[in-house]
Amino acid sequence: MKVIICGAGQVGYGIAERLSQEDNDVSVIDTSASLISHITETLDVRGYVGHGAHPDVLAKAGADQADMIIAVTLYDEINMVACQVAHSLFNVPTKIARIRSQSYLRPEYSDLFSRDNMPIDVTISPEIEVGKMVLRRISFPGANDVARFADDHIAMVAIECMEDCPVVNTPLQQLSQLFPDLMATVTAIYRNGRLHVVRSTDQLLVGDLAYVICQRDHIRRTLGLFGHEEQEAGRLVIAGGGNIGYYVARTIDQTQPKTKVKIIEGDRERAISVSDQLRHAIVLHGSALDQNILMQADIQDADLMVALTNSDQINVLSAAMAKRLGCKSGMILINDPSYQDLTTSIGIDAYINPRAVTISRVLQHVRKGRIRSVYAVQKGAAEVIEAEALETSPLVGRPFRDLDLPEGMRIGAIYRDGVVLRPDGSTRIKTKDRVVLFVTAAAIRDVEQMFRVSIQYF
Repeated sequence: MKVIICGAGQVGYGIAERLSQEDNDVSVIDTSASLISHITETLDVRGYVGHGAHPDVLAKAGADQADMIIAVTLYDEINMVACQVAHSLFNVPTKIARIRSQSYLRPEYSDLFSRDNMPIDVTISPEIEVGKMVLRRISFPGANDVARFADDHIAMVAIECMEDCPVVNTPLQQLSQLFPDLMATVTAIYRNGRLHVVRSTDQLLVGDLAYVICQRDHIRRTLGLFGHEEQEAGRLVIAGGGNIGYYVARTIDQTQPKTKVKIIEGDRERAISVSDQLRHAIVLHGSALDQNILMQADIQDADLMVALTNSDQINVLSAAMAKRLGCKSGMILINDPSYQDLTTSIGIDAYINPRAVTISRVLQHVRKGRIRSVYAVQKGAAEVIEAEALETSPLVGRPFRDLDLPEGMRIGAIYRDGVVLRPDGSTRIKTKDRVVLFVTAAAIRDVEQMFRVSIQYF
């Protein structure tokens, strides 16, 4: 596949890294010569210095032969025009744009990004995607990561096995026998820096990070089975009243009015605006690094501090200060991967990488076959994929015990006619089933082939 990426920042670099690793023909455009120099020196991609929306620059990058353009510059308008030019002049089939301003995404303007108006096939709003991720993490304390599939009927939950985890040193097949009505399947383990797909004879060890695919309504029970009984936060402090912080606060304000939310925002005008739009939350104007402001927010009584400012340094330091002042738990937004390994050592309980969230949304549309959703884990070492089974798929009609599945792949759940099924040896996949599976990077091509539309289908 030939792909043009407009924007060589952190998100553009991450997308280029993933696609080039999979032997795609990738060209990257950016106005910054230093960013282009860095990306071409470290990745197997072509780089072009220029404006991503200019026709001559797109032509140099090979837009006339491109299968896809992914516009992820810092500016919505450049991303939108780049897609328009790619469509009108070069007839690029698939156009993806990152749109950050919420004014473009209001329901009353839903026709804006249509083929007759502005032909963008997929719009990605990082703030909304990250906001939803934050809310899922708040809803399920004890989970290191949560992603949803099959119209929110199935979830992937990453769970750390602590010293008191009741299920360590127990073969996974025995867990299925002990809890036959639990719709949950352990699909993979991250252990000692290595990720591997499990077999039924494997056991969990203390320190493992287990990737479990389960029915959404069984998440809390699954967490409890692993020894995580943490209660959902009743008192919440949010550092940062920007698009993400406001989205999180507004959603909680509307759906969980009993949860006490306080927001710390450094910009006075923004603080006033957010305060006017929220009914129950309290907004404080000041710095999240100011101990007096944190005390005014009653940080010592808070269950959770969520740091969502635009600065990684402020997020890290404010969450660390909050924990020192008595806050029970901390969650932060981190853009720079180099900070991620620092979080555990200074007592921060969880982090969210917005770049990873955006990359996962892009990969959903890069994958071949009937792929409905993709979520990347462990910096792209594996993906959780939701795919629709077609009549011509080699998986259809045969019991699981007879399937010759590739190494690096494990099916976690099946969604059929509104019902979630946990697969066992006798399970047979039917046409139109939605299959949620864990796949290592090396096995992704095999999965694409399994769910690809065959010529026989027509």
